[in-house]
Amino acid sequence: MAGIRVTEVDWQRPRNGAAHHTEEYPGPVLVVRRGQRFTFTLKMNKPLESEETLIFTVETGPQASEALHTKAVFQTTELEVRDAWMAVKEIQTENTMTVSLISPPNAVIGRYQLSTRVSSRRRNSDRKLGEFILLFNPWCPEDAVFLASEEERQEYVLSDSGVIFRGVEKHIRAQGWNFGQFEEDILNICLSILDRSLSHQADPATDVSRRHDPIYVTRAISAMVNSNNDRGVVQGQWQGKYGGGTSPLHWSGSVAILHKWFKGRFKPVKYGQCWVFAGVMCTVLRCLGIATRVVSNFNSAHDTDRNLTVDKYVDSFGRTLEDLTEDSMWNFHVWNESWFARQDLGPSYNGWQVLDATPQEESEGVFRCGPASVTAIREGDVHLAHDGPFVFAEVNADYITWLWNEDESRERVYSDTKKIGRCISTKAVGSDSRVDITSLYKYPEGSRKERQVYSKAVKKLFSMEVSGRRTRVHRASGCGLWRDDLLEPATKPCITGKFKVLEPPMLGHDLKLALCLGNLTSRAQQVQVNLSGATILYTRRPVAEILHESHAVKLEPQEEKNIPIAISYSQYKKDLTEDKKILLAAMCLVTRGEKLLVEKDITLEDFITIKVLGPAVVGVAVTVEVMVVNPLSERVENCMLTVEGSGLLQGQLSIDVPSLEPQEKASVQFNITPSRSGPRQLQVDLISPHFPDIKGFVIIHVATAN
Repeated sequence: MAGIRVTEVDWQRPRNGAAHHTEEYPGPVLVVRRGQRFTFTLKMNKPLESEETLIFTVETGPQASEALHTKAVFQTTELEVRDAWMAVKEIQTENTMTVSLISPPNAVIGRYQLSTRVSSRRRNSDRKLGEFILLFNPWCPEDAVFLASEEERQEYVLSDSGVIFRGVEKHIRAQGWNFGQFEEDILNICLSILDRSLSHQADPATDVSRRHDPIYVTRAISAMVNSNNDRGVVQGQWQGKYGGGTSPLHWSGSVAILHKWFKGRFKPVKYGQCWVFAGVMCTVLRCLGIATRVVSNFNSAHDTDRNLTVDKYVDSFGRTLEDLTEDSMWNFHVWNESWFARQDLGPSYNGWQVLDATPQEESEGVFRCGPASVTAIREGDVHLAHDGPFVFAEVNADYITWLWNEDESRERVYSDTKKIGRCISTKAVGSDSRVDITSLYKYPEGSRKERQVYSKAVKKLFSMEVSGRRTRVHRASGCGLWRDDLLEPATKPCITGKFKVLEPPMLGHDLKLALCLGNLTSRAQQVQVNLSGATILYTRRPVAEILHESHAVKLEPQEEKNIPIAISYSQYKKDLTEDKKILLAAMCLVTRGEKLLVEKDITLEDFITIKVLGPAVVGVAVTVEVMVVNPLSERVENCMLTVEGSGLLQGQLSIDVPSLEPQEKASVQFNITPSRSGPRQLQVDLISPHFPDIKGFVIIHVATAN
């Protein structure tokens, strides 16, 4: 007589998807979150005998074992047991049984195989029921990634678009980004990223067993999003040359990048810069169920020698001496924060954790950064795992400027030492507004508490034994600096200086500025002003000099005087990078030997507007109008609009733009047919061979069809 066998499985995807907030994941495979029951119905060829029960087996990864917690065997019961896999019999009719499976809140995440057998049958008679995917669960209080606020869970786990802030401290600009974690194949690709990691290649079974821990998983993803040590997702490029790949500024989201990496058999995608790494990492971590956001730090330090200062060497015109300056201060740097408990450090350090996939420095032999507790950074606890000194310096380092003389001597120049770590920004929950979160990273600049924390961090840093090295720090110049020397202030000069923008700096137009000098004393002062200007990358690396002039200025007692500065479009046109940035510097040499360096970072502005001409409804075409303008005083041809938006159109749309006369405005219209309801982000990028990309985005509220 034939035994009992399962003939059909109903995974109840709509019901489970709604309960687990996973209904947006496409495809046939059930996606659920750990620590929470999910239900399915089994149809059998005949009823179970009264003494029989079903025994289930779940397995994930290669060489699954109960010892590694990658396999569990359990039978149906009527009592719930926490912290263990279990099956609860819900409803049983003659030939069907509805079962709820419950995973522990610290279960390994990933792809699982589920099989079953009847208790009366031998062990090797398991029948495979199918596959499901288990994710982290921010809705489960016992999960290490639990986040209490529903509004924040909607934003940081379920929102598939966002805003990345770029630009300069005085002119912050929002760029839309399509995270697209629910797009076709993205979940599969995110799991594949874990399977391509160095740890997995070395020991697959152990690697999978550690995927219960968000600390381990986020650190692995931080390494895999860049390609420096492995066949990671994105290859970085900061030289302004993007041959054989895509300029970092052309990307509008993560989906195209992840698809290209996967379809190209894990060949790194060219090219990315910090916001691209952060955008991709946000997609991956949200997709896996970890609340994650993108954070921008303006005037971000890269402290290569861990002495908590950025030492910049300049010549008599204020130009950076690249061969001497190892440290740097970027106009902005973008990283991620993820929310989870730090069971390795203690509850004081739970909450937001810094993760940075941009390959800047090695951490334990691999290019990755974090997780570093934001609380630990604020309190100066730089000795705690992981990478505290580097992150602390990014937001807290002192900015020291040295004038390098022709005789190879150097002297401190008075400049703003507190300019690092300004306007640390992220997108607001539920809107595209910018929220300043600087206070999460440090106490008010210059306050007693902030200085105490800085001193504490310096002491901890210099007491950390690093391979037995002494605390002396060697600079590029070959001169050693003792830590006491690092904190000596430069002499405050008797004059003040500031650049003032006289007209908004527009792409394609001449720049008009003034250097405003002021005499603070009751004596006349002679000042030699050496002005320089250069087009730069957002890392502040100079590309080409566009201004070089000197002025002898006499300031009467208490007098203020403006030195006009004009830079024509023809001066910067051929050397402007896609970052659209210019750095001005004025080295002011006072008769008594005092020196003042004044700097100004300028981002050129552009123009694009997007309007939706009518209500947006799922499944109904709606017209979008984009207004573009030729920013140049010459005719341009071969321009193109690229359009992208999860839930609004499939893939990317490319539209040719007619030739544009000088300063001409033009309207371009196209249709989109939304496929998903709710707030959706549409991104538009005007690409031209004649000027850098001009980007814009709009949020479209899509209604469900009646």
